Amino acid sequence: MRDRPVIANVAALIGDPARANILTALMAGKALTVSELAQEAGVTLQTTSAHLSKLLGGGMVTARKQGRHKYFELASFKVAAAIEALMGLAADSGHLRTRTGPRDEALRAARRCYNHLAGTAGVQLYQSLIRRGYLNVDASGLSLSPIGRDFVSGLGIDLERLSSSRTPLCRECLDWSERKSHLAGSLGRAFLDHLIEDGWVHLHDNSRVVSFTHRGETQFASAFPVVPIEA
Repeated sequence: MRDRPVIANVAALIGDPARANILTALMAGKALTVSELAQEAGVTLQTTSAHLSKLLGGGMVTARKQGRHKYFELASFKVAAAIEALMGLAADSGHLRTRTGPRDEALRAARRCYNHLAGTAGVQLYQSLIRRGYLNVDASGLSLSPIGRDFVSGLGIDLERLSSSRTPLCRECLDWSERKSHLAGSLGRAFLDHLIEDGWVHLHDNSRVVSFTHRGETQFASAFPVVPIEA
């Protein structure tokens, strides 16, 4: 029993409501200051600093100083994946913040999950790649097929640079709202960067929502079409 991971320690870190709000805010992929996180957590600056100290000690967040400010962000993709999975459990058990109206609908349609695209659009991207044979799935995980590499390069994404990164090229991430996989890893991040840089989408301050432009909707549907499952 003693050689097993002590999940209770991690659960205790995430389980505090203020710390959970801090971690959820950082899921947008932006580095935030103590004052910004205090607003998200709904507690004082002093209390937020204490919570961040615990999260730093537990390896859940990292900090860097720039000028007069210290910025915090999630420590790794593993932390982001754990938070996303817990959001799914919370949704299944009915423990979600009540956010009625277009904002909630927009969050489910397309959002940032750490540094990649999630929501209905993220799942569509992933399934389109799988069903067209651009992504291969086997016991070792995900990999780009030769035609998949051609497709990615055709979008202007530098695969050589991505492959040299320590981050895996392709990873599955369970989408909390769709209950299906979307694409993470350095390629998932590159796809989202491409959508932003090419003007297909725009981001919102203080929100994980990703909004498609009219042109972006057309381009996205063309690049990642919905492909029916073969009978």
